[in-house]
Amino acid sequence: QVQLTESGGGLVQDGGSLRLSCAASGRSLLHNAMGWFRQAPGKEREVVASISSGSRRKYYGDLVKGRFTISRDNAKITAYLEMTMLKPEETAVYSCAAGSLMSRSSSAWKYWGQGTQVTVSS
Repeated sequence: QVQLTESGGGLVQDGGSLRLSCAASGRSLLHNAMGWFRQAPGKEREVVASISSGSRRKYYGDLVKGRFTISRDNAKITAYLEMTMLKPEETAVYSCAAGSLMSRSSSAWKYWGQGTQVTVSS
């Protein structure tokens, strides 16, 4: 059974940093891409970043390029999202996903975590 569990969310001030983790159960995920999405109240879910199974390819949404870094440790089957220079408008539930394709569309991802709240105060 595949399970994704996020951690690391919380409250941070404008300009602050957070590191999210996504621990995966199920060694089959070693061959899956992993990604981070976020959804703010009243808004659609949007892709933040994704990474291929071997970490050779990485994708970043336009709004986070240069500030966020995605990585993974396949020995631990864990993905990370390092977020810096956070802005209040980035307050959202951040969710981890795994799937066979690095798609910008959330519907293409097969497995999802429950999400972790990130709140950026002004």
